[in-house]
Amino acid sequence: MRILFRLAVFVSLLVLACFAWAKDRYSQPGPPHLDRDGEKWVRHTLNNMSTEEKVGQLFMVWARAEFFNVNNPRYQQFMEEIEHYHVGSFALSIPVDVPFLIRSQPYEAAMLVNHLQQQSKLPLLIAADFESGLSTRFTGTTVFPHAMAFGAAGKTEYAESFGKITALEARAIGVHWNFFPVADVNSNPANPIINTRSFGENPQQVGEMVAAYIRGARSNGMLTTAKHFPGHGDTATDTHLGVAQVRGDMARLESVELPPFRKAMEAGVDAVMVAHVTVPDLESDPNRVAVTSPAIVTHLLKEQLGFQGIVVTDALDMGAVTRLYAADIGREAVDAFKAGNDVLIIPPDLNAAYRALLAAVATGEISRERLDISVRKILQAKASLGLQRARLVDMSALDKLIGQPQNVALAQKISDDAITLVRENGKVLPLKAAKKPALSLPYQAPEAIRNRVVAVIFSDDVRLESGRALERQIRARVPDARILYVDPRIAGAMSEDVLKAVDEAESVVAAVYAVPSPGARASGAGVRPTDPTGTLLQRILDHGAEKTAVVAVGNPYLAEDFPTIQNYLCTFSTASVSETSAVKALFGEISIHGHLPVSIPTIAQRDAGIERPAK
Repeated sequence: MRILFRLAVFVSLLVLACFAWAKDRYSQPGPPHLDRDGEKWVRHTLNNMSTEEKVGQLFMVWARAEFFNVNNPRYQQFMEEIEHYHVGSFALSIPVDVPFLIRSQPYEAAMLVNHLQQQSKLPLLIAADFESGLSTRFTGTTVFPHAMAFGAAGKTEYAESFGKITALEARAIGVHWNFFPVADVNSNPANPIINTRSFGENPQQVGEMVAAYIRGARSNGMLTTAKHFPGHGDTATDTHLGVAQVRGDMARLESVELPPFRKAMEAGVDAVMVAHVTVPDLESDPNRVAVTSPAIVTHLLKEQLGFQGIVVTDALDMGAVTRLYAADIGREAVDAFKAGNDVLIIPPDLNAAYRALLAAVATGEISRERLDISVRKILQAKASLGLQRARLVDMSALDKLIGQPQNVALAQKISDDAITLVRENGKVLPLKAAKKPALSLPYQAPEAIRNRVVAVIFSDDVRLESGRALERQIRARVPDARILYVDPRIAGAMSEDVLKAVDEAESVVAAVYAVPSPGARASGAGVRPTDPTGTLLQRILDHGAEKTAVVAVGNPYLAEDFPTIQNYLCTFSTASVSETSAVKALFGEISIHGHLPVSIPTIAQRDAGIERPAK
């Protein structure tokens, strides 16, 4: 008995030891907190770093999540960035084959992150742009609508849950830092790059949503970022392509642009991202955008607003800033750092930027004290997550944490609650689903009634996923519905066929897909009256506005250019959950009680929305 007892004790201790080993080995997400041991690690690490290592910590470079053989040149480039340049962080994204984003698997991302962490002397911060959760990058994750849908639903608890769930799934694959929430107030309907990425046009509501998201995300261990300082909402240029200008004076900034950033700071936001915009009232030098302006970064953000967290640049490879440094691209990083930024994201030439910063430190242009201040912030962020103790993620936990059914259901509920009915003539909605057919013999073709419901799906490119979920949802209710896809290249050639189908139809759905797409010249706009797709949409309305329901799947400002629309719904998002919600609303399966978080000029004011019960 004594032997059996000792054996039992030994086994119990072994199990406990294995559990403790696993716990110590894998990162354990929790609210960021810098404890005494973390502070000690920061001091010890900083004191033992070379200048080259310190400068390297300032940089964040791309890591496209996909499978790599260890001898693959891109994987070898990762190793060089870690070993030679000592980079402190990676921005996790996915492969791009224009116009397609190649979504990856969570397992591929987690495996790559673990490999990178294992190769780095110091733990790496892994960041990402998860503005709509992980689903725009990875399959199998919880699908959320865009930020403006949360503004339409109007519940801050939804934004807090959004933050919690995104943090849960992000930390599961090894991402610690999200470049979200967007704190921009989208007060300019012509804004081509913010648009639905913003919670709305009301500074107070935007601030409340921003703060709620931050609280939720940090509770599950994710660092957050308020962007794009000092405000990118009242601009009309995509900074990936050119320079956007913020024309407001300080009084305007204090009343509109800055309140959400103040709310973010009160909520404990970890970082603020500075935009590539010009603000003439704050920075008179036309060759300085905000990210290289000491007046905006140091004086306004750090001194006047009192922000003490990490200041991070927007991507330094964007056209708005690279055009200013064509003759000396390395100088861009020096000026951004001297302006007050701590982390330099995606330099267009890492080697040139790294060498330029090293030279600036060596000559005294950048003091070693100033360098240490930023490096200390970065190390503190890592220690606040406990990465000095454990930096790897547990691959076996992914299928338990990602895509949990209750989270998927909540995201769909949020999308449902965001649907906003702006116009209705009482003649179209709700659409009628087909009656269930009587039992028939196998292989017997059902009777078809063509063109009872016609759906015309407008997108930038018919090869994209836009409209596929919408089509599946419509066909589930009307199996013989006719679905037509058009884009600017083929709209003219298809016009007569589309109009013939519209003339024969009892009901028409015109679904217009448009959300901001960085670097796309038509981003955020969707169809315009002068475009081939816009011309076709107007002709559809000319032929049958009374029987046509126009669904703005994304950009809500569409109706401004098409005032003859009689039935108008907004989803504020192109996510698949938003497509599902739109169809449910069209067929009267859900109550409609969303309200516009923005004003649509000549059409409707903010807070407008026709409420309808489910049928």
